[in-house]
Amino acid sequence: MTKQGHDHPQDRRPNHHHDEPSRDQPTDDALFPGDETSSAEGRPDDPAGNTTAETAERFELALQQANDRALRALAELDNYRKRARRELEDTRKYAAIDLMRDMLGVWDDMNRALEAVEKNHNPEAFVEGVRMVHERFARILARHHCTRIEAVGLAFDPNMHESIAQMPSDDVPANSVMYESQTGFKLYDRVVRPAQVVISTGKPAADRRATETNEEATDGE
Repeated sequence: MTKQGHDHPQDRRPNHHHDEPSRDQPTDDALFPGDETSSAEGRPDDPAGNTTAETAERFELALQQANDRALRALAELDNYRKRARRELEDTRKYAAIDLMRDMLGVWDDMNRALEAVEKNHNPEAFVEGVRMVHERFARILARHHCTRIEAVGLAFDPNMHESIAQMPSDDVPANSVMYESQTGFKLYDRVVRPAQVVISTGKPAADRRATETNEEATDGE
């Protein structure tokens, strides 16, 4: 009787060739595509395909151009500052040239008045000439926005007036300007020099007492 053999479970397993690579396993070429090209030509450093040396050269050129532009800008700024400084100095230096030109007309008028009085020995003509010069001078000042500061009869203003004395007055209220000893002027809204004035202290003390007595008597009636 023949003995039937039993197949071992290992005999029923399919044979696998371990030497063949699996289809599911990627090969080295699939994992690193382009390695042969990279090793032969060099791996690209940017999307344009420039090498490291080309990229460094390009950035160095761009940096040099930027430095040149910065140096030119600094030079232009320095020239502008020097030019502006010179213009400012000239403006300050010759700011009064228009006023001087107008004042030369006053100089001419004064010379003509002096010559007239020397030749004719006429004091009245000289006085009239001086009056005309004074009027022209006032017009020149007004043309250059230099105007007189009003003072007499107005309340004392320390921003415009300079008090040199105080006096009682029957007509001028206290703390108001009685007299003007020197005319003041202002350029636009800035005081060139204040007006020197005498300020009223009001009625004398005796008059004030008499006025107060009369008022009390009137109230008592």
